[in-house]
Amino acid sequence: MNTPKVLVINGPNLNFLGIREPNVYGHDNLASIEANLTAQSHDLGVSVECFQSNSEGAIVDKIQQAYGNTDFILINAGAYTHTSVAILDALSAVSIPFIEIHISNVHAREEFRHHSFLSAKALGVIVGFGVDGYTYALDKAARYLKAKAEH
Repeated sequence: MNTPKVLVINGPNLNFLGIREPNVYGHDNLASIEANLTAQSHDLGVSVECFQSNSEGAIVDKIQQAYGNTDFILINAGAYTHTSVAILDALSAVSIPFIEIHISNVHAREEFRHHSFLSAKALGVIVGFGVDGYTYALDKAARYLKAKAEH
């Protein structure tokens, strides 16, 4: 049996975690989040591939490349959450289940952050738990994939 593959996508400015507004996003950097997810993936019996881009097109390309070889996507699309129909269309096209993640509570922030183009198609949305949202999402993805494999 192949190890289920989870793709973790981070959008614009998430490469600046730990530097950018630590009062909002915390002090952890993206490399530490990715290292924690990789370690957690071993315990959960899944493999993790991490990807970050500030470019909407690169994110769309990565989602399309996941077709046929990825079992689940965790995505923090950053600001593209609120603007990108292209990312939504790519996620819809590949039909890979995904969880939308936000480090901050976007609903307690500026009005424009309250709307997500992705949420309606997501298996779930994790908002406002800081970087722990990534570990919660990976745990849920692994449990979802295990349940799916048992049926």
